[in-house]
Amino acid sequence: MDSKDLAASDGAPTLASKVLGKIKDEQLSRHPSPRPTHFTVPLDSNRVNGQDRHNGHRVLRSATVGYVAPEFGGKDEQMKTVKEIITKDNWIPSSHLDEQISWFYNELGIDDVYFQMEKADVIATIITSMYAAKVAAHSRIDKREEIQLDMEAVDHAIYIDTSVPGLSNLKGPRYENRLEAKYLDHTDPDKRFRVETFRSPVSLSNDKSSTTSLRCYFVYQCQFVDSRPDPQETRLEVISDRMFLTKATKNTKLIYHDIIKLAVNRTGPVIEVFDIEGTEEKRLVVAFRSRTARGIFSALSDLYHYYGVTSSRKYVEQFSNGITVMSFYLKPAANLETKPMPIEQSIHQITKEISLLYCIPQNKLHPLFASGQLSLQETVYGHCVWVFVQHFLNRLGTEYTSIRNALNATNAAHAEMLSKLKRRLRTETFTPDYILEIISSYPGLVRSLYAAFAHVHLAVGAGFERHVVAPAPSVEILSDAHLKEKISREVSSEHDEMVMTAFRIFNGAVLKTNYFTPTKVALSFRLDPTFLPESEYPRRLYGMFLVISSEARGFHLRFKDVARGGIRIVKSRSKEAFSINARNLFDENYGLASTQQRKNKDIPEGGSKGVILLGAKEQDRAREAFEKYIDSILDLLLPAQTPGIKNPIVDLHDKEEILFMGPDENTADLVDWATEHARLRGAPWWKSFFTGKSPRLGGIPHDAYGMTTLSVREYVKGIYRKLNLDPALVKKMQTGGPDGDLGSNEILLSNEKYTSIVDGSGVLVDPNGINKDELQRLAKKRAMISQFDVSKLSEDGYRVLCDDSNITLPSGEFVNSGTTFRNAFHLRDSDLVDCFVPCGGRPESIDLSTANRIIKDGRTIIPYIVEGANLFITQDAKLRLEEAGCILFKDASANKGGVTSSSLEVLASLSFDDEGFEQNMCCDNQGRAPEFYKAYVKQVQETICGNARLEFEAIWREHEQTGVPRSVLSDKLSVAITELDEELQKSDLWKSEKIRRSVLADALPKLLLDKLGLDTIIGRVPDAYLRAIFGSYLASRFVYEFGSQPSQFAFYDFMSKRMAKVE
Repeated sequence: MDSKDLAASDGAPTLASKVLGKIKDEQLSRHPSPRPTHFTVPLDSNRVNGQDRHNGHRVLRSATVGYVAPEFGGKDEQMKTVKEIITKDNWIPSSHLDEQISWFYNELGIDDVYFQMEKADVIATIITSMYAAKVAAHSRIDKREEIQLDMEAVDHAIYIDTSVPGLSNLKGPRYENRLEAKYLDHTDPDKRFRVETFRSPVSLSNDKSSTTSLRCYFVYQCQFVDSRPDPQETRLEVISDRMFLTKATKNTKLIYHDIIKLAVNRTGPVIEVFDIEGTEEKRLVVAFRSRTARGIFSALSDLYHYYGVTSSRKYVEQFSNGITVMSFYLKPAANLETKPMPIEQSIHQITKEISLLYCIPQNKLHPLFASGQLSLQETVYGHCVWVFVQHFLNRLGTEYTSIRNALNATNAAHAEMLSKLKRRLRTETFTPDYILEIISSYPGLVRSLYAAFAHVHLAVGAGFERHVVAPAPSVEILSDAHLKEKISREVSSEHDEMVMTAFRIFNGAVLKTNYFTPTKVALSFRLDPTFLPESEYPRRLYGMFLVISSEARGFHLRFKDVARGGIRIVKSRSKEAFSINARNLFDENYGLASTQQRKNKDIPEGGSKGVILLGAKEQDRAREAFEKYIDSILDLLLPAQTPGIKNPIVDLHDKEEILFMGPDENTADLVDWATEHARLRGAPWWKSFFTGKSPRLGGIPHDAYGMTTLSVREYVKGIYRKLNLDPALVKKMQTGGPDGDLGSNEILLSNEKYTSIVDGSGVLVDPNGINKDELQRLAKKRAMISQFDVSKLSEDGYRVLCDDSNITLPSGEFVNSGTTFRNAFHLRDSDLVDCFVPCGGRPESIDLSTANRIIKDGRTIIPYIVEGANLFITQDAKLRLEEAGCILFKDASANKGGVTSSSLEVLASLSFDDEGFEQNMCCDNQGRAPEFYKAYVKQVQETICGNARLEFEAIWREHEQTGVPRSVLSDKLSVAITELDEELQKSDLWKSEKIRRSVLADALPKLLLDKLGLDTIIGRVPDAYLRAIFGSYLASRFVYEFGSQPSQFAFYDFMSKRMAKVE
């Protein structure tokens, strides 16, 4: 969210309700959280329409408020028809019939729009049902007045319920939840619904002493003036529903127009409160982007009920530009058993907590909030720890530790076996439901643990004074030791103690959080990763973020302060798949970041990765989840600038952090938004925040320039060079076809004899060589082999598509299933392959068991493999293949071209100021690139090839000297470089200005140095990043020259040569 989000625009008043005056501390049964957020906005003595803004609210004259329904001319005729229908059914005595019809039409406050839309027979059924409910209530011993009535149609619905104003009926039909699920949270953007609901001024029995009244809900499908406007369109005459335009007063339209103008530029909700002239009633208006707050309508009811408030009317309006506006008319609830708060105080608390409610409208502990046992702050906190517990409750037990001690963890094959074993040992003892059941059993412990959490992280700094001290119950702040004692004393089982102890671990791990900043869209926590057991996670993480929203949960992990890696969104096809993905989420993220760390060996950034897991029922909310993930992490990276909107957070990390991210699965089309949003939020490093952005924002697309393929090709060409092979005679197989980034560029850059290609559509084979011109046509078009012109195959060639069945190959072999044939083709025993380059395919497509299928008489049938696709071959399978004579280079070495390109893109972004960046690195709207950009791309390509050659030669040389498998050497080189890199950054070498400048002059791209000069770059690039450049450059050059186990004098010799150069 922009830091100016709640500021007034175009003369509109501020949308936050102004802070209240001093509020007396009262003992109340319904109370704010022990340490609530504070929605602090400076007091203002401005006057609006001649009225004092004594509480910051605008004042509305009652005559201008709300809606005016058009009159239904056929109402009398309809009433006659209804009477005839009821008379015919004979359920209501004739002596009571006119009274019941008149009561329904005239006394419940239903407007004429409903009667105009509804059929007479439906109305007759409703009146009859309500009369039956009255009779049933009269005959009850407890005389309880109760009716639940619903009529649902495709384009409209009506719900009528009895309830006590100000109380959430948890045992009732929960119609608000039902209409939300069926109508408001509808996934079809072409079917959107508006809602009108009001509390009737009369009770079911017309008994004035009754505390029960009728609540009516009316749902109508929207008929927009323009159903496909520009998302930035704000004119009501264009984006509104036709019924809204007919019914809304001029004042209501003005209010909605102003709030929509702000909402279209917001990531989160916009909130405004109005006083109704001459009454105690307040009008609360909330606007937000549709699809971003599923379940918030009913949750808002529980929120204002918690603070002793009820609504007389409420409306949900949809607008075709993607904005939803909800309007609530609130007043103190009468007849409550406890004394309610003053309405001003209640409204203040409600407005403060809407932002938190928006983050997670329906948290897992919501029933404890709706019933008043815990506050919203406490239940949302409990929900967040519930997520945390699922990932970090140690479930492996002593068995895993015993096996780990028996195996050699430094052996790559053993490490992979341990990883698989760990996944299997994570049994389902502590399921999410079981964890939730335990947490829900101890609301008192949750309150105490929350109080300890809030005591640390809720603070208001200079310039952000707390204008209002909300009443708080007396919750003693306990130390961690006392919390430990309290938990041990109150829990009833070992399992319960394990779960509740995880709350203490969570509290101790949180270094900073946006939980208490007034405006937010998701909850983010920067965690200290030292709580992770070293036995399970031997490589220590540097940084760890946890993000929780209503749509998803996600992590961002990094192994160094300066680190870079992609952000991926994980989708689940079924509830079972979601459970598996959730269970493996953190371990998958950790593994991906670890792989990235090894791959990033010769660039400044260490390895990082972000993974976002969509909720089981939120698979269509990928964009919303990504936007909230990014915005909430920015909350923890950017300093607060605006009181009451982005308050300062307590930062126990106490060190500036910059994250460098990139695209990954399901996020490539979201990178430009993230870049623009970081700029909108005022991030000084917005240019470098994301790589993979479009060229108009200075991005260098990997696929357009073949960045990853260039690195892979250096390893392929290196094998041919070392073995004096003629590429034209090498028979080549490739998985990942001409439709993909790596696959298409491999085809365009290669000069081997392709004999087989496997892609998502099937298998293409020609023992005599696949037609190169046709292959290149597909590669340029990015088309699958299903579009290959089979007339260009030789008589021995064939194509089998996944959808094919019962196919006979030229050799006479019969193929039952095209999909089965495709999935195992790379494991076939044939004489068609000398070199195999996986450029796509599923992880672990070759594991230890399947590797034996391509080993014959102890020798591999595929002599050379360069693993372009990530994790295509498991580590144990690589070692088995190498043992069988295969020359194999693994993914972390071969496909690092993309990360090198991204690193140099980041460096250019940091080196230029905004103006220079736009002039030299951003393509225009026609896609024309500046001359510097073109030259810089070429230098990036040269650097990729140079780095790949250096590593190839180092691995080849050390393998020849030691016989250590190349797959092991790749990891050893990575570890040697990263460890030396970290030592060099802390060494006295960095402190020497001469050495520092000399190394940076060699490490930085010559084009950047010529354009900007070394001093300018040093002045603009963060010190931590310069240190990383210094360390990674020296470490990689040394290790590539002297190997992973150099002599103790090697570095002295290496630096002596450099020192002589400096002198």
